[in-house]
Amino acid sequence: MDISEMIRGNAPAWARSMHTLLGYLSRDFLGGPRPWKLSWVVNFQKAGTFAFLGGLMWFYSNTSTAAWIYLALHGSYGLAWIIKDLAFPDPAWQARVTIGAGINAFVLVLGWYWLFGWLLISGTVRPDYPLSDAAWYCLCISLCIVGCTIMIAADAQKYFTLRVQPGLITDGMFRYIRHPNYLGEMLVYGSFALMVWHWLPWLVLAFVWTLVFATNMAMKEASLSRYPGWAAYRRRSWWLLPFVL
Repeated sequence: MDISEMIRGNAPAWARSMHTLLGYLSRDFLGGPRPWKLSWVVNFQKAGTFAFLGGLMWFYSNTSTAAWIYLALHGSYGLAWIIKDLAFPDPAWQARVTIGAGINAFVLVLGWYWLFGWLLISGTVRPDYPLSDAAWYCLCISLCIVGCTIMIAADAQKYFTLRVQPGLITDGMFRYIRHPNYLGEMLVYGSFALMVWHWLPWLVLAFVWTLVFATNMAMKEASLSRYPGWAAYRRRSWWLLPFVL
């Protein structure tokens, strides 16, 4: 049995099924040549977010404080992602994909993130926050900054550690939780949904977090389980959030 078969054998049945489906939709959909890297599709959306949101503000003549803050949060996050990808690219995003799969990845997941900003900036949603506007903006900005820090620090540690010492990472950002990069992403996009304060962004995030993130985390744990020390590390660490999950 090769490593890939062993990893799949260690993963839960639901994760194996979802991993196969997601792999087909995001890499092999409709078959044919593979002219694109998946990272190109992701980076197009990330890099284009600032311009897209700025264009919405111009089109709808919306220069409200909420619109500017949302542009700063979501737009700057996209630029931070590009910097991260240039400095330490994630190997998982370097896979070649079919044209159909690249379009699929954008339409089924990435494009929905732009809907968040449209809801707010177009005036379709006029949020009535539970706290004062200033306090709510503070909460959203704080979550976004903390989430970016966790995600980028975790990805950097993983990238540079694995270059010199392949295997299980159990210190630094991974000391207490096994998936800090996903936690960081969830905090970032949670801050965007809180800014919009509408049910639709949360529906999108529920789809992504339960189907995509949970599947990837389950498959990652199946992969890590082949290393010595995994059982002890799993017992003393948390899946995603210390003392909660």
